[in-house]
Amino acid sequence: MTAAVDARPSDVQASGVREFTARSVGGGPALLLGLLGTAAGVALVVLGATADGVALQATLIPLGILLVVAQTVALTGLNMVAPGEARVVQLFGRYRGTVRTDGLRWVNPFATRRKVSTRVRQHETSVLKVNDAYGNPIELAAVVVWRVADTARAVFEVEDFQQFVETQTEAAVRHIAIEYPYDSHDEGGLSLRGNAEEITEKLDAELAARVEAAGVQIIESRFTHLAYAPEIASAMLQRQQAGAVVAARKLIVEGAVGMVELALTRLAEEEIVDLDPERRAAMVSNLMVVLCGDRAAQPVINTGTLYQ
Repeated sequence: MTAAVDARPSDVQASGVREFTARSVGGGPALLLGLLGTAAGVALVVLGATADGVALQATLIPLGILLVVAQTVALTGLNMVAPGEARVVQLFGRYRGTVRTDGLRWVNPFATRRKVSTRVRQHETSVLKVNDAYGNPIELAAVVVWRVADTARAVFEVEDFQQFVETQTEAAVRHIAIEYPYDSHDEGGLSLRGNAEEITEKLDAELAARVEAAGVQIIESRFTHLAYAPEIASAMLQRQQAGAVVAARKLIVEGAVGMVELALTRLAEEEIVDLDPERRAAMVSNLMVVLCGDRAAQPVINTGTLYQ
């Protein structure tokens, strides 16, 4: 099981078996011919039983029985194919094609027919605990929507294509998780939380490569659960909060500098007050304290001068 989970897409090689359409005919005409042949065989048996000549009886009765048996065997070749299903036909061990046409179909009665569902399915992984690119333990789960695209490869290339998809899905999710961090410390770097669409596209590509050998088509995949492991969740929450505070402070300071610059420029343009360098520095200090402070400013009335 470990080898299957850790298998990379390049390790899974497919042989030359590919799906093609099996030879089949409409089931309605085949059923009608079978019933007519059976009726003809019964008629021959009755006719032979009522015939006067021994030679005629010896000819008609065996011929009628043979015809009834042949038609009974031929009728076993009828198959009901529902929408969203297919029949993989195999004759004496060799693959003879796949019947995808829904309705009543007839194939060689000596061939075996295996039913394979081609409907859309989904598989949701359990919550997996892995380490991200930074070594932090995280929990994640994903759901994959898929269907069988090549019934021949699904039947003959792998032992159980459904279990194969489930195993490879878990392997792909684990591999994606260890390739990227939960949160990127580098600006522009991909992260599981911040770049969900890009990571999902990479997960789709890796899944498609892994399940190609089983003839499975990946329709959609997405993460349904993503979080830090409980043992570090509180510490990481504090780190995220600290980062948010730093980002907010940076934005406040940038805004405050712009406002102070605008105030000094307007005062100079309007010639409201003439500030020397010392008073200019004091005004900048007071404005920065007011604009960047956590609490509302408390006004202080200065009854003297700046130099006293």
